[in-house]
Amino acid sequence: MIPAQASNAPEALTPREIVQELDKYIVGQGKAKRAVAIALRNRWRRQQVKEDLRDEIVPKNIIMIGSTGVGKTEIARRLARLAQAPFVKVEASKFTEVGYVGRDVDSMVRDLVEASVQIIRKEEEERVADKAALAAEERILDLLIPPPPRQEHHYNPFDLAREDEPAAEPNRQEEEERARRTREKFREKLRRGELDDRSIQIESKQSAMPMFEIFSAAGMEEISMNMKDMLSNIMPTKSQKRNMKVKDALAFIIAEEAQKLIDHDKVHREAIDRAETSGIIFLDEVDKIAGRETGHGPDVSREGVQRDILPIIEGSTVATKYGPIKTDHILFIAAGAFHISKPSDLIPELQGRFPIRVELDSLTKDDFVRILTEPENSLTRQYMELLHTEEVDIHFTPEAIARVAEISAEVNSTAENIGARRLHTVMERLLDEVLFEAPDIRPATIQVTPAYVDERLKDVLQNEDLSRYIL
Repeated sequence: MIPAQASNAPEALTPREIVQELDKYIVGQGKAKRAVAIALRNRWRRQQVKEDLRDEIVPKNIIMIGSTGVGKTEIARRLARLAQAPFVKVEASKFTEVGYVGRDVDSMVRDLVEASVQIIRKEEEERVADKAALAAEERILDLLIPPPPRQEHHYNPFDLAREDEPAAEPNRQEEEERARRTREKFREKLRRGELDDRSIQIESKQSAMPMFEIFSAAGMEEISMNMKDMLSNIMPTKSQKRNMKVKDALAFIIAEEAQKLIDHDKVHREAIDRAETSGIIFLDEVDKIAGRETGHGPDVSREGVQRDILPIIEGSTVATKYGPIKTDHILFIAAGAFHISKPSDLIPELQGRFPIRVELDSLTKDDFVRILTEPENSLTRQYMELLHTEEVDIHFTPEAIARVAEISAEVNSTAENIGARRLHTVMERLLDEVLFEAPDIRPATIQVTPAYVDERLKDVLQNEDLSRYIL
């Protein structure tokens, strides 16, 4: 059973509390955290405003400027998870101007609605989980001990040859009582998990529609989705018998029963509303579409895409298979490295729709040390837990962590600067042998020291050209 959510809604968190939550997973970047915390709090404030003014208050979109690997995407993703808000991450470079081959910009809004539907559906499944579990339990018990067939007895008072018929009624009651007691015993065994490994045969229904793919031109994605839905509703369903263990069958039937208890129309309505009021779209690589028209006509991958994205950010209505959605109050967070282009290279109308600009700091050796140790999901902890499953305990000394951070910063300065992602490649290279040999050397305890780090990474440090390929 999934525990109930806390009474204090995430939207009610103060900006300071939001920053504190983000600090658990992201090191540094205080200015960016402050900006997104204010934006999230403003959403809660807007809901408290009088209704006649509420529609006039639009979100203040944010543009994050910083090189790869400094935490832009992670800040937006953690913010959405904290707010329990629908969230999608899209790359601006995937979109093309209307009329060209590529993704239609409206698809980002449809993806947001899909994410919202999944969130609301999951919440509804949790709400009906108890009822679904009870219904699934009854179905499993019916399969384990089928109820006795009911025999109809018609007593004819004029039939003198059947004077013993009234005695059949007490016998039936005894049989039913015996069946009830047996069923309750099996119910207790089922709840204790004693029947988990027993095999049973269940019947599931699925659409008889054959698998196929509809290839549609740009801007026609909605039509292809509606075609699939329409055909799936027309085609008949067929029953399929499957042999499963009781434990797996119980989870399968609970999911099936939950779908029966959910009001799907209500889910779709709430999903549209949640996406409109709380949705967050993270538009990455926006610097790739920053550019001007050339003398040879519009640039398909640049200004044309900007002009197509502009109406969505300004506020428009996009058709989805769940209904129309207004984008006026969706929060857009754009991000880009802007090494070659500048934010001022975006068209003025688009610049005006991102009033908050935040520059993220490049990561230093000290930042790498903090990233390796402070977050709840730090890399060192991840590797320790992974190897612990093989009965191999690995410990990192503070000096070893400092050495890993120093090497990562050095490789970033001499090769391509990929920020914190460099730590992943360095750590994987450092622990490559342990990860490979762990099943054969367990149980074991390994101490990672500066000497150990230098020994494992000496080839990378000595050969700069080699480090470019490995790291």
